[in-house]
Amino acid sequence: MSYPTPPPGYGYPGYGPPPDHPQTTTVLILGIIGLVFCQFCAPFAWVIGKKALNEIDASGGTVGGRSNVMVGYILGIIGSALLIIGAIVAIIYVIALVAIVGSA
Repeated sequence: MSYPTPPPGYGYPGYGPPPDHPQTTTVLILGIIGLVFCQFCAPFAWVIGKKALNEIDASGGTVGGRSNVMVGYILGIIGSALLIIGAIVAIIYVIALVAIVGSA
């Protein structure tokens, strides 16, 4: 017994993971660069990552790449914190240097 083939557009849906968000790789790379090399990239990873996470969550499972975006987002937060700490340390260093030179 043979069954007729279904017309085009019908049948079983395709299997496999959904396609990744277009900015998945960008957020991940900015997060890594922002943590390791240049902390000025970290806030961009944080902002773009948050936007991408919101879009992935709103897609209802049709867009993937959430784990990579989440890693880049967290690295962006850590890199931003290091940037802020470094700026505070630099400001304290300059104030201390001015105080030492001014008192001499």
